[in-house]
Amino acid sequence: MDVSVGDKVKMKKPHPCGGSVFSVLRVGMDFKLKCLTCGHEVMLPRRKAEKGINKIITE
Repeated sequence: MDVSVGDKVKMKKPHPCGGSVFSVLRVGMDFKLKCLTCGHEVMLPRRKAEKGINKIITE
């Protein structure tokens, strides 16, 4: 999957705050995502993050 820092991704499952669009802050073995609705930062393992991405919105 071709995800880079600065991209916005739409996840299949929404964040508990209700937002489903995240900004990518870090890419590697783990993905660091920031919710664009509430600003909360989440670290996910690469495999789980790639499975959960529905659509990539490139910058």
